Parts: sequence; C-alpha cells; structure tokens
Amino acid sequence: MSQKKITPKDLEAKFAELHGSVEGKVRDKKQTMIAAAGGAAVVLLLLFFLLGRRSGKKKTTLVEIRRV
Repeated sequence: MSQKKITPKDLEAKFAELHGSVEGKVRDKKQTMIAAAGGAAVVLLLLFFLLGRRSGKKKTTLVEIRRV
C-alpha cells in the first residue's frame, strides 16, 4: 500500500476550499436571518404595546363626580 504524504500546500488548499464554501453559505443565510430578526422584533414590540395598553386600562381608576 503506497500512501501519499500530506503536504502543507494540500492542507492550505483544502482549508481554503472549506472556508470558501462556508463563507458562501453564511452570506446566503445572513439576509434571511436579518429579515427574520427584524420581523420578530416588530411583532414583539407590537405585542408588548398591546399588552401594556390593556394592563393600563385595567388599573385606571374612574372617578365620578356628582353634584348634590
């Protein structure tokens, strides 16, 4: 069995290939993740606004003044 020795150039080439493919995948997913995070932030802000508004209505005191 003849085994080929691995040279530093072989390792560098393989790492460069791996780095390029990973970088491409990250770039593709980055825009999707930014859009999803933005949408989630808007939904959370709207939810917190509505829940706070409802809570404020529950705790509001109604004072009625009548003339005698």
